[in-house]
Amino acid sequence: MEKVILTRDGYEKLMEELKFLKTTKRKEVAKQLETARAHGDLSENAEYDAAKEAKQHLETRIAQLELKLSNARIVDPGEIPQDKAFLGVKVEVKNLNTGDLLQLTLVTQDEADFAQGKISITSPIGKGLLGKGPGEKAEIQIPAGKVTYEILRIIRG
Repeated sequence: MEKVILTRDGYEKLMEELKFLKTTKRKEVAKQLETARAHGDLSENAEYDAAKEAKQHLETRIAQLELKLSNARIVDPGEIPQDKAFLGVKVEVKNLNTGDLLQLTLVTQDEADFAQGKISITSPIGKGLLGKGPGEKAEIQIPAGKVTYEILRIIRG
């Protein structure tokens, strides 16, 4: 697997999820399996099948997280240009189509959460803003059509 680039926050979020899955969630799923087994005939036990499937999904997610974290590289803020939109940077932009002002943080796909203003650098908007600085415009094709953003400022810290 290739290197996975994460911000410090993204790395810590994945570590927290992994810890939760390996401790709390594993115990819950084991208890579900035990309860379902106690109901007798496993060949016709839908509850047992559902618990087995939940365990399989859980173990798959744990393996994915372990692989991702073992290949993670945390972005050093010192490596990021101070005047451009790059991974881990918060930008204030103006939607020139609507006049709306937005503060967006550019993050990896794993960290993206539009409700919190975190957009992936692999998304159309994220790609369009990457490498641009204050005063620069980005015309971006999104599913709803074309949108133009102007970067007003780069927000540090």
